[in-house]
Amino acid sequence: MLAIHFGGGNIGRGFIGEVLNKNGFKIAFVDVNEEIIDALNDKHEYIIELAQEGTPQINVNNVYGINNKTHPEEVIASFEQADLITTAIGPKILPYIAPLIAKGIQKRRASHLTQPIDVIACENMIGGSAFLKEEVLKHLGKEDIDYLEQYIGFPDAAVDRIVPLQSHEDKLFVSVEGYKEWVIDESKLKNPALHLDGVHYAAALEPFIERKLFTVNTGHAATAYVGKYEGYKTIDEALKDETVKKQVEKVLAETGGLMVNKWQFDAKEHQAYITKILSRFANPYISDDITRVARTPMRKLGYDERFIRPIREANERGLETDHLIQTVAKALVYRDVNDEESQQLENLLKNESVEAVIRKVTQLEDETLIEKIVKEYTQVNKK
Repeated sequence: MLAIHFGGGNIGRGFIGEVLNKNGFKIAFVDVNEEIIDALNDKHEYIIELAQEGTPQINVNNVYGINNKTHPEEVIASFEQADLITTAIGPKILPYIAPLIAKGIQKRRASHLTQPIDVIACENMIGGSAFLKEEVLKHLGKEDIDYLEQYIGFPDAAVDRIVPLQSHEDKLFVSVEGYKEWVIDESKLKNPALHLDGVHYAAALEPFIERKLFTVNTGHAATAYVGKYEGYKTIDEALKDETVKKQVEKVLAETGGLMVNKWQFDAKEHQAYITKILSRFANPYISDDITRVARTPMRKLGYDERFIRPIREANERGLETDHLIQTVAKALVYRDVNDEESQQLENLLKNESVEAVIRKVTQLEDETLIEKIVKEYTQVNKK
């Protein structure tokens, strides 16, 4: 079997690649990074090291690379043989690969292929595959769209594994945490006969996606912004500070309250989930830079993102949001000279009122919530 995976980075190789390899797939990694693609084509294998006691290693083989910038025709041609398409490239990059996926689908239609295939976006976003589908549809005509609706699935997925920024002499070597979770919405599969070992298939995916995003992603980002505010450089270092740890725990108590109220998760089981997540963040075998986790603060402060959405939904239910709002304020004062969005946010705050910037970045319209964020921002900006 052949899987085409868009994204040859650490998450693609260190998470999705491992699962696909264990399921017997040959993997075509598609990327524009020449070093990674050349290394994949030279070695056809790589090593994953688990960041845990004993640092066990996993060999992933039967892989190769295609540079979609210089050889897009190879990507398109590979769609004829593919059994599965996956991505791990970041939400912002999905629209850029949509035209290539559209051409691959057209190739399958021209070849009269009727074997269903699924395209799964493994991104840190709600509805990643559905979003990618809408982008792909923009590049297809009516007959192509009819073919897609019959034979091409775009099931949403939730993925969870910490893969810190790292640099190794071996460009393909990647260190990841031992824990991993990949959940797929089975109701949207076009090829339900293909079930991956190591993947959980759920009839209702949204509760799992929200639990993950508003615990793992919210908690990770909260640790980064609060940790940076307190002067730390790595996630594990920040969580050794009781001030940071307690703030993050309170943030997750608020998102947890929302998850229990909205999806009827068992409160004790959800608290155990939070405890597990925090232990992962504090993993002594992973030194995860705050700059990696905190990057793109404007995106992370978006209307449907990890802070504003739980604030909105908890507020609608009369639930507590004070610590989430405090963390949003710390995200607004986060600065990294190497992060474009951080610099853009700083310029906005210099040239416009705080209220205007909050409205623009978060798209909030609730005046009470905006006022609370402004008040907290004024407090934290004094430091």
